[in-house]
Amino acid sequence: MDKSIETMSRDVVEAIEDKKGTDVLIIQVDGRCAITDRFVLATGRNGRQLMAMAQGLAEVAHRYGFAAHIEGREAAEWLLIDMGEIIVHLFLPEVRDSFQLERLWQQPAVSAAGSDEPAEQDKA
Repeated sequence: MDKSIETMSRDVVEAIEDKKGTDVLIIQVDGRCAITDRFVLATGRNGRQLMAMAQGLAEVAHRYGFAAHIEGREAAEWLLIDMGEIIVHLFLPEVRDSFQLERLWQQPAVSAAGSDEPAEQDKA
């Protein structure tokens, strides 16, 4: 199936929001990261919710004709779902605060999910 990365990004965000994931952020890393074009970050309340979001994302990947590779299932604090052009990071709140991937990859190419406007660059 040849669907665009924009369509796939929307489907990823929708799958996360369907499982009540919060603080969804899309970070464009093409040209700065050799392994993917976009990161999608989201937060879940507990490990069970993270696993439910990961399962929803695996279903999205399947619709696009490939298997999602899920890392971090054992601890279920930070799940990484490799979907090729998009890598999704699902965090528990305290883990996301600790690693601060938003700051690591911060550049003008950061946008809030569902918005065409750039997100605030510094979140307190």
